[in-house]
Amino acid sequence: MQIDFSTLTAYERYKLMASLIVPRPIALVTTQNADGVVNAAPFSMFNMLGEDPPILMISVSKLEDHHLKDTANNILANGQFVVHIADEPMALQMHRCGDTLPSNESELDAVGFTAAASRAVRPPRIVQAPVAFECELMETMENASRHIFIGKVLWLHAREDLIDTELYRVRLQNYFPVARFGASYYIRTRDRFSMDPQADGAASNPIDQIS
Repeated sequence: MQIDFSTLTAYERYKLMASLIVPRPIALVTTQNADGVVNAAPFSMFNMLGEDPPILMISVSKLEDHHLKDTANNILANGQFVVHIADEPMALQMHRCGDTLPSNESELDAVGFTAAASRAVRPPRIVQAPVAFECELMETMENASRHIFIGKVLWLHAREDLIDTELYRVRLQNYFPVARFGASYYIRTRDRFSMDPQADGAASNPIDQIS
């Protein structure tokens, strides 16, 4: 099958790309407006871009008539945001944060998330998330349909049992994030395998042993 992308509508391209480029990690992003209202929204057009400097990217679509989502408005206004990785226990609440609410209402209150103060930025983090990256805006790219925000990570919050701080390795046996699949489907990350023949042997590091 051969498909000429120039003959497709934007929505047709979106449906194909979003269901073929999978699984995608999900950024649950908190921002804050000038009145102090905290917005939380999930974005699966998201990923790490580098470690030196530590940068990540989120892509936020524009609404009809080029109106902006609260996330984009808030980042453009103050240049700060927090990216959370959602795991299985909070997956449904993360998904519900995608519902449309007035700008003066917080998704955290609507879905039952708990906010905690960040260390380096104004928007708070979500206590239930296993991971939270506090970010400041480094660069913005804009086209007709989207804002692409590149953020520098200033601070990392992680669940207490998640990281070995002597080796700076993640205890993967304690980490079960969810990812976006096609359409409204998500996937779990429990079906894992290693390309390292030593990973399952007695000499393997306990951090790598998935239970």
